[in-house]
Amino acid sequence: MNYNSISEIAQLGAKVLRLKAAAITDSQSTEIQQLIKTLLDTLASTQGVGIAAPQISESKQVIIIASRPSPRYPNAPLMEPTVMINPAYEALSDTTEKDWEGCLSIPGIRALVPRYKDIHITYSNEQGTLVEAKLEGFVARVFQHEFDHLEGKVYLDRVENNRDIVAESEYFKMVGVSSE
Repeated sequence: MNYNSISEIAQLGAKVLRLKAAAITDSQSTEIQQLIKTLLDTLASTQGVGIAAPQISESKQVIIIASRPSPRYPNAPLMEPTVMINPAYEALSDTTEKDWEGCLSIPGIRALVPRYKDIHITYSNEQGTLVEAKLEGFVARVFQHEFDHLEGKVYLDRVENNRDIVAESEYFKMVGVSSE
């Protein structure tokens, strides 16, 4: 498989965004290592805080969480990009919280989405080592958002009321951030 280092982001309506992604059986394969590099490079070229392989038209269970402050997410905590292969999670309580989300595959729109506040995650890293962690708050939200991409879902599927969907320009006005 031949990847460019930066891939085009699949947009809402692309069939790949509605497929259940295939599990990775060999995380050390050249194909998967190149996919990871392309995901990292593609995410770095955006103001996103996470990306899933289906977003670059690869229906495989790989996500990257890379929370960092940006004009899109000025209050995001800073963390190193973390590659997660075959991720899974469970809620640590029934407590959910609505907060604003956007998506590289759905530009120009934000919506209030309910998500679990505290989750326990498992995944394999780039070396194939199983990792377990607890995530909370914003990073837990990003994980659940990216995990949904592996299930063929987008954040708009979780919106409880259509009035919770706004143009990104209006979102920036509401939160008092310049959209430039």
